[in-house]
Amino acid sequence: MKTSPEATFQKMNQFGKEKIPFFFMVDFLKETPLALALDKVNPNEILFDFQGQKNYDLSPEKKTISFEVLDTKSHQNNYQNSFERVMSHLKRGDSFLTNLTGSIPIKLNVDLKTLFFQSQAAFKLWVREEFVCYSPEIFVQIEKGKIYSYPMKGTIDAHLPNAEEKLLKSPKETAEHYTIVDLIRNDLSLVAENVRVEKFRYLQTLSTQTGKKLLAASSKISGDLPQDYPQKIGDIIQMLLPAGSISGAPKHKTLEIISQSETHNRGFYTGVGGIFDGENLNSFVMIRFVEKSEDGSLVYKTGGGITHQSELEKEYQELLQKIYVPTT
Repeated sequence: MKTSPEATFQKMNQFGKEKIPFFFMVDFLKETPLALALDKVNPNEILFDFQGQKNYDLSPEKKTISFEVLDTKSHQNNYQNSFERVMSHLKRGDSFLTNLTGSIPIKLNVDLKTLFFQSQAAFKLWVREEFVCYSPEIFVQIEKGKIYSYPMKGTIDAHLPNAEEKLLKSPKETAEHYTIVDLIRNDLSLVAENVRVEKFRYLQTLSTQTGKKLLAASSKISGDLPQDYPQKIGDIIQMLLPAGSISGAPKHKTLEIISQSETHNRGFYTGVGGIFDGENLNSFVMIRFVEKSEDGSLVYKTGGGITHQSELEKEYQELLQKIYVPTT
């Protein structure tokens, strides 16, 4: 019998109350969440490596990963239609920031499990040869009663002249980052007190399989949880979703715009996954995502934030720029 989403979040609360470590993953629309006691996670079905916490000991031999982006023309046409629909809402003031995503067909020289082992990222997850993601973005972390979020918004090719300055001084990227920080601060205020921005717009370097490097801008936000937070851990996760960085602001209206504008089903892409160890939680946003379709073909799900300052061609190029495999 299929478990209801509400029952799964209640199961997380029960795990938290009993201090039972558990693994979880939640899809974008919170329709098919999964929570398993950590010792019940089967490595034949789910493999994870979350900042070094992993459920396998294998070290497969190194393989060269290569992939090809297929048929961007039809996707670009779909993206343009979606972009124009989003822009009409932005110009009306329905949304200040909308995260627009799509699925781009790709061809890989390895299977998804091999891709999982060969990629290097803070958070990696493989699920039954259905999808793999290798994400640099933390969703929330809980440590000693404090909750932290590190929204990542804004990327640029690190090899461009004055890349750091261009990213930090871009009016569009700055406005987008301010919007997301404000949204995440409001989200954390739903579950925590004394919410504050500890660090604003610091840069991280991300490496790709081609040797290319990207700069990404993040901020650090924190708050104080109530003492009984472990027994509410499922409620906390549910209240914070969907993640602000992959939806937009204001969140409720922007989710309506996304539903009307996007031409694909996000599924677990832009959902979240993580581990609660009985006291502390580590979780991530499921971006940098490769999925196997029912016919066996592969798609890379990617996206980015759209504001009233956005330009179609620039946004599409940034979207393509995010199609990569992070390697050492």
